[in-house]
Amino acid sequence: MSSYRIVAAACFAAAIVPATAFAASTIQIGFPIPLSGPAAVYGNPISKGAEMAVQEINAKGGVLGKKLELLERDSKANADEAVRLARELIIKNNVDFLVGTLTSAEAPAVSTIAKENKIVFIAPSAKTIQLTSPQNVHPYIFRLSSNTDIDGSSGAAIIAKWKDVKRVATIAPDYAYGHDAVTAFIAYMKRARPDIEIVDQQWPKLGQSDFTAFITAQMAKKPDAIFCDVFGGDFVTLAKQAAPLGYFKAVNYRVVDSGEVGATDVAKPLGADYPFGIWSDAYDPVIWPENEPAAHKAFIEHLKAFTHEEYASGWAIMGYTAITALADGIKKAGSTNSEKVAAALAGLTFDTPAGQRTFNAKTHETEAGEFWGQMVKDQRFPFAIMKNPEYVNQGPFTN
Repeated sequence: MSSYRIVAAACFAAAIVPATAFAASTIQIGFPIPLSGPAAVYGNPISKGAEMAVQEINAKGGVLGKKLELLERDSKANADEAVRLARELIIKNNVDFLVGTLTSAEAPAVSTIAKENKIVFIAPSAKTIQLTSPQNVHPYIFRLSSNTDIDGSSGAAIIAKWKDVKRVATIAPDYAYGHDAVTAFIAYMKRARPDIEIVDQQWPKLGQSDFTAFITAQMAKKPDAIFCDVFGGDFVTLAKQAAPLGYFKAVNYRVVDSGEVGATDVAKPLGADYPFGIWSDAYDPVIWPENEPAAHKAFIEHLKAFTHEEYASGWAIMGYTAITALADGIKKAGSTNSEKVAAALAGLTFDTPAGQRTFNAKTHETEAGEFWGQMVKDQRFPFAIMKNPEYVNQGPFTN
């Protein structure tokens, strides 16, 4: 062989070997998540939490001697885009696992792709009960978050205690998440308070830019209280448009929102425009007036340093925990084979900064509750905070 061919062959080998070697020496995690648009209010901090978990795990030597590599992609909160990205991550990037999606439109669609390709998929935030219903659950799908049955029931339990409330209205996004949560809310309310009448239901689309027509139509029905499931940037828009119309004041701020608008991620952008007095939830209240667990305090301090933010996100914990739970599953399996990791995740109990969680071996749900409380003004902070956060878990409402 000529010296030219030898050199050319050597150059070709040098060009391709490092890439293959690098891929083989890392555990690749595809991470489609909304990084733009209104849903990015939650999507970006989930992504940051995942990045922090990867950094921590890699600093300790990785998993099974391999470093984790996060391949983040902007799903735009669109199911078709999430599916396209999932397929690309599996086929083109040859990822080992999928974690991510935000909405209840994206996750079920990506779950189908995970099932077809027999690849573990952990959904950190999608709540529709349909994701893990008996007809849809499969060996590779795992839900970290709460679900719409728990959401709706928890919200209903709060309103049911307000004895003078007789007329209730609902407003929720017009897709699986909103419809499933409202269905659970009404079912619980019929059992707990059969005297309450549902006088109005509004269904704005996800990404609604003008809520005026929905607000005025609902106010015309004169409800005593409102169950709201509008979330993220959409709630920021709703709140700013509703306040001048007297929407919250008309019901004396007896609004319960189960879309995590109790998180700092929504409270911060609203600032003084937040409808103080409403009740809401968060996976992480971030600011604990008292009795903050030491593990949570350490997590928040690390998160603030990692993101260079004065006040941490209430959503980062979901991305962080999704990655650490996956890492625990890989360690337990002693392999990156999805079939083995899926078997290891089923029934796995794992630590989070807010306490232990377990993936139900049958439903693949954590059956997690959330922290609930009334959102109040506190002079120490330039945004609403949750008063006396209480962890509320209505129990296993899944299968």
